[in-house]
This record gives sequence, C-alpha cells and structure tokens, in this order.
Amino acid sequence: MENITVKDIVEMTGGILMCGDENTPVTDICINSKEIKEGDLFVPIIGERVDAHRFIESALEIGAATLTSQHNGVVVAEKPYIRVDDTVDALQRIGAAIRNRYDLPIVAVTGSVGKTTTREMITHALASAKKTFHTAKNFNSQIGVPITLSKMSSDDEIAVLELGISEEGQMDILSELVRPDMAVVTTIGVAHIEFMKTQENIRKQKLSVVHFMKDGGTLFLNGDDALLKDAVNAENLTCRTLFYGTEDWCDYYAKDIVYHDSYTTFTCVHGAEEVSVELNSLGKHNVGNCVVALAVANENGIPMSVAAKEFSSFEGQRQQIIRIENKFTMIDDTYNASPDSMKASINVLCDMPCEGKRVAVLGDMFELGDNEIRYHKEIGEFLLDKTLDEVVVLGELAQNIKQVIEANETNIKVYTFTDNEEAAIYLMATMKPEDIVLIKASNGMNLKEIVNILKAE
Repeated sequence: MENITVKDIVEMTGGILMCGDENTPVTDICINSKEIKEGDLFVPIIGERVDAHRFIESALEIGAATLTSQHNGVVVAEKPYIRVDDTVDALQRIGAAIRNRYDLPIVAVTGSVGKTTTREMITHALASAKKTFHTAKNFNSQIGVPITLSKMSSDDEIAVLELGISEEGQMDILSELVRPDMAVVTTIGVAHIEFMKTQENIRKQKLSVVHFMKDGGTLFLNGDDALLKDAVNAENLTCRTLFYGTEDWCDYYAKDIVYHDSYTTFTCVHGAEEVSVELNSLGKHNVGNCVVALAVANENGIPMSVAAKEFSSFEGQRQQIIRIENKFTMIDDTYNASPDSMKASINVLCDMPCEGKRVAVLGDMFELGDNEIRYHKEIGEFLLDKTLDEVVVLGELAQNIKQVIEANETNIKVYTFTDNEEAAIYLMATMKPEDIVLIKASNGMNLKEIVNILKAE
C-alpha cells in the first residue's frame, strides 16, 4: 500500500476513528493475526466458526491499526481502532478505493476450471514486456480480491486478477471492485453446482463479469467449451468477443499439437500469423490456456512471437510433474478437483509417453450437489477407453468410479484403500521407474499426504 494512513482508511470505509493517531502509516492489510507484520491494518473477519475480533489485541502488539465492527463504547488504546458497520464491506471499500488510484488496464480471469493456471500464463506472457501485477496464491474471493487490489502500486503497468465465485451475485461484487478492461472465461463446468444449481446458471453468473467491464473492453471465451461457444447468443452479449481454443474457427487457435515427455509443442494461429510455441506443460486444456495468454498479450500490444518465447520456462503452481529418480514419475494435481479438471488430468496422464504402467489415484470430488454420485460414475465411464493400467480410489464417493469400471469389460485393475498412508505404501511397493502415477481429488481429501510420503521415501 502506497502512501496510506489511518485517515485514508477512515475516509475509504466511511468509518469512525475511535482512538489513536490518524496520521499512522498503513503499509499492508492482514486478516490472520498470526501473520501480522509491523505497519499492517488488521481486518477481523467474522467467520462461520471464529470471530477474529477476539484476536485484535494480540494483532495490535505488532500491527499498526485495526478495523472493528464490535466496539461501540469508548476505546482506550494507543493504536487506532476504526469502527465500521461490516469489516468485509469495509475491506472491499478499501480495495475499490486503491484500485481507483491507479489508471492501468486490468485483465480479469474467471471460469469453473483453470482460472489459476490461465491467470499465471497470462501474467507470464504480459511480463515479457510489461511490469505485470497479478493475484497472489488463490486470493480470488470476496475477501481475497480487495486484499489483492490493496497491493497494487504506481510501478505496475498492467494487472491480471483472478475472480472466483461460489454463489449467485458474487461476480457483480467482484467485477465492480475490479472494473476490468478485458475478461477471460475459461470453462463452464459443475464446480459449485451445489449452490448454483445448473450449468446454464453458472454460465450466467460467470459472464456477469462484463457488467462492470469498461466501455470498449474485450471478452475472451474458450471456444472448446460447448456452453461458452453458444454464450454470445444465449446471454445476449454485446461487447467485443474473441474466441480461443483448438478449433480453427476461433480467433486465436492452436494446431499441430504434439505432447512430448514433459512439454508440449504447437502452433498458435491468429489470422495470417502463425507462431511456434514450446510449452513447459502438458494437456490440451493447458494448450488452450496458453493460447488465450498469447491472445491477451497480442491484444495489449505484445507480439505473440515475443510472448511465446517465455513458455518454455513456464512453471505453474497447480499441476506438477515430479520425477522421483530410480522410482517413478508422479503427476501431483492434488490442489482441487471437479469432473472437468479430473478428466483433463486423466488425459494428461494418458497423453504422456510411458514405457511402464499408468496409474490414477483418484479421490472424492466435493460441492457437486444432489448429482454427486452421477458425476463420479461419469469419471468411471470416462476411464473405460483410456490407456490406464490401474486405478486406486479413496473416499466414499470415489467408490462409484470403481463400481463402473468393475461393471464393464476392461483391463483396468481397481484398488481401494481406506487411508492415504495405505495408498502411498502400495504405490511405493509396486511402482517402477518407467511407471507414471496421477494423484487427484478435491483438496479436502488431503491426497497431498500421499505426494509428500512418496517424495520423502
């Protein structure tokens, strides 16, 4: 935060300074009292289980000031207390005010699957020629986005912000905060369908990002996604819209895709221009992510040929290919899972050159609503014609994957384990150096434990 004082925070939030010096500098925002630093403004969030107001005093032992919605009487303290009606609303007001200080183009990235990797690739492409600000970690929520905005600086030339939603109406809040010049929608899947009921409604909610897009802005849609392919007519979109993907009708598309041992090569086409790309990642979905990154760069004045040079060194924080010397190769995709992302990861496993056996370790997928069993069975059906040797399932819902495989004639062997350690022990005992294993489930299944055990062995 540049040149921000407590007085500025009071003005931004419409709050009341209850005590302390209004000229106190504020250099950052913190919502976790255990991570508080000198100069931080503590924002206590009232969660489902914990009200962080209880940590104000400990936070202020180090921090500079605090917001509060629960102090109504006289407060006697050396450090500033700022009374607001709602701390989350106040946080969003701060984010919006700081965003308004900087006149730089902003690219918003949303979608059911692939937001983070796409945001990382767009950042990677833009950073080839511009000082690029971007969302850190997974700060893409009603709380994360304003914190992200608060970290913008006058040195930044362009920004790439990830917007994540789980309920109706949230995208309007986020897009009003961000007011993007460009927006990218990656896919329309079934993540959070428990709360948004239908894929058509998910599409409507995701595409509401255009409600606060600046005049003359550009929307990038994934032409490989059936629901987005039809989005212009279905949602009556009137903004400038460009499609990207792997089909030649798209404005930007990939052709001549070849999957190598740990990287992918393809040609990116836009009109008469063709650019060769070497992408340090695997999977058709990642090719699409890279194509839109090149498209966004090109539309911001960075030639595709310049941005493309950066992708041989791209390293994302999601899907990681780990080669354990003299043991086996592991695809760590344990961050989260939905039916679409699980299918994409399975395709990566099957596309990788492999002299040994291919093994998929799959766990439960969460937040799928009333049709959660059907979605897991669909994964089982998806696996039937894949070049897999073994499937290991963990979790109650994942048993539906096993049931489908066992009910059909296939050479795939299926195993069930009751805990992650058992599964890890099995893999260590049976995997060989030429084998590849994929590990994938929703984050709540904690399959990262398997990865850590295998890496440490």
